[in-house]
Amino acid sequence: MDRWADTPYRVGISGWRYPPWRKVFYPEGLPQRAELEYASRRLNSIELNGSFYSLQRPTSYQRWYDETPPGFVFSVKGPRFVTHLKKLADVEAPLANFFASGVLALADKLGPVLWQLPPTLAYDRDRLAAFFELLPRTTKGAITLAKGHDERMEGRSLLTSPVDQPLRHALEIRHPSYENEEFLELLSEHDIAVVCADSAGKWPMLDSTTADFGYVRLHGAEELYVSGYDDKALDAWAAKIQAWQRDVYVYFDNDVKVRAPFDAEALAGRLGIG
Repeated sequence: MDRWADTPYRVGISGWRYPPWRKVFYPEGLPQRAELEYASRRLNSIELNGSFYSLQRPTSYQRWYDETPPGFVFSVKGPRFVTHLKKLADVEAPLANFFASGVLALADKLGPVLWQLPPTLAYDRDRLAAFFELLPRTTKGAITLAKGHDERMEGRSLLTSPVDQPLRHALEIRHPSYENEEFLELLSEHDIAVVCADSAGKWPMLDSTTADFGYVRLHGAEELYVSGYDDKALDAWAAKIQAWQRDVYVYFDNDVKVRAPFDAEALAGRLGIG
């Protein structure tokens, strides 16, 4: 039974495997292999960030699917090879490798794909538009793209999906040149959500509607990745999210001092998520 079927909000954490969380968020004696299962019973979504650093395997995605309850949703962070090293250019093969790596094993638990741009990458309309054209918009389209993978994926690819459903994409920017209307219009044309990212003032925070869903990343209220969110801040975020009146995915990334999971639970409660 899907205990979260009636909520448009997915509130969770960016990653779940952090040693400082043990004996604090995770109970003493809980095996590391059981941490995802535990977290997925307290929150209704997690942002997979291991996929940002390296291509995962189909067996991993399948295990993550099996360890989480019905109705749970994963957002998946796109590889930094695409965003940071290739800077979105000449990435058809890397995109194919990513979608062939097992992402589709998440099936009905696959939420948006997050593309986080580096702080050094300035706004370039043509570069972005070409990248957006490559992004698959359905699992069927992702399979077609994945079939173009290179030799590195031979023997370790997954080119099927048990479901046929739409795919959503979100873009997080970290350079001030993106603070312009043309960029937001481009996102709207391609139905890509601009991430509303709170980074303690380090990078721009864009609060605009560019897709049929919202995506929020909370990196820290006063200190990046460290500081938590007090009651007043959580009340404000809850009010903002509810005012959007659409599906919203929210992930806390202030993990250093074990604030993320507790802040996520506190915000979920304010949004009526049991």
